[in-house]
Amino acid sequence: MKFGSVPLGEADGAVLAHSVKVDGARLRKGTVLDQIHLKALADAGQTEVVVARSETDDVGEDAAAEMLAQRLVGKSANLRLTDAFTGRVNVIAEAPGLVKIDIDAINRFNSVDPAITVATLPPLARVNAGTMIATVKIIPYAVEAASVDLACSGLGPSPLALETVKIRHADLILTKADNLTEKALDKGREAVVARLAALGVDVQTNAIVPHQEDAVRDAVVASTAPVVLILGASATSDQGDVCPAAVVAAGGRLERFGMPVDPGNLLFLAQLGNRTVIGLPGCARSPALNGADWVLERIACGVPVTSDDIAAMGVGGLLKEIPSRPQPRGGVAGQGRKFSVILLAAGASQRMQGRDKLTEPIEGEPLIRRSARVALATAASEVIVVLAPDRPERGRALTGLDIRQKIAANAAEGM
Repeated sequence: MKFGSVPLGEADGAVLAHSVKVDGARLRKGTVLDQIHLKALADAGQTEVVVARSETDDVGEDAAAEMLAQRLVGKSANLRLTDAFTGRVNVIAEAPGLVKIDIDAINRFNSVDPAITVATLPPLARVNAGTMIATVKIIPYAVEAASVDLACSGLGPSPLALETVKIRHADLILTKADNLTEKALDKGREAVVARLAALGVDVQTNAIVPHQEDAVRDAVVASTAPVVLILGASATSDQGDVCPAAVVAAGGRLERFGMPVDPGNLLFLAQLGNRTVIGLPGCARSPALNGADWVLERIACGVPVTSDDIAAMGVGGLLKEIPSRPQPRGGVAGQGRKFSVILLAAGASQRMQGRDKLTEPIEGEPLIRRSARVALATAASEVIVVLAPDRPERGRALTGLDIRQKIAANAAEGM
């Protein structure tokens, strides 16, 4: 691709590199210049213009982005591609699940040519339907066809994939002791049930038994679901403690006791025939992210979890201190407060000359959706989007996001 300033007479068919004001309007960068554009530029006193011109062996940015994105996804189910826009194509999950990434293939892809890039979520990141898991971006206005071919040839069958939920029900066993109130018992049950529901997993059995080895053993034996969760009344402090010992007494095999994730240290993992048994840490009584979530997500999506897998969770496992988790232990004053984010999106978009500003694509994504995702990435307890009753396309652009929509019936009255 050739890039630089040329006389107007040589710019026909070239791509405008920088936006230019002409007659009070803006001729946007990326515009393919024609004779009408060039006359307007000449009338405005321009004699030269900065352009990008493709050569015979180049592929345009949109075509290249689309070709590469299709190759990255391959035949993976439950992934869709957005339309190419300014050299960008986004990869969107169409179902809840975990992102599966061939790291070596992605690294090779990004090493072919600096003009070709893909950015992804971390491996095994949990996503919901509508979540962007990757974005392909061509940096210049065109890229050499040889680079596109080389980037494609270094990929396996499906470098990007989505592991969706395979297990749809689980058993939950809670133990009770004199030091555990009914309120605490209910709180624990509600948190675990909600955690499973978010994955699309139903609690089939909800047993409450004394915190005694024989009682827990009998409950485990009676369970029938492919996944059995145990939330003990007392923290498990040793692999010989009540709950893990009960699983072994039931004929199970203890795979792992303890994990290098905080909160979540006191989790244990066992196998009983073809059933997986997870001893939940006490922090599972809270809805906040903890190590049990990582194990539950993988098992629910059919991703095997071994003792070595849990051992490898230590890097990045200090969850209490990450900014995205509410109330970190060492947080600044006021950081633990609950708050909502309200997006005011009921305006008439009067200055857009018939277009709707909030549905205009920004890097391939409607502005309203992009703004809502930014709000969801904060520590807010909820995100509320205020919408106008006559703009249904704005609501549709938010599909799949965990937000609350509020229709302002009197939006036409203005601010």
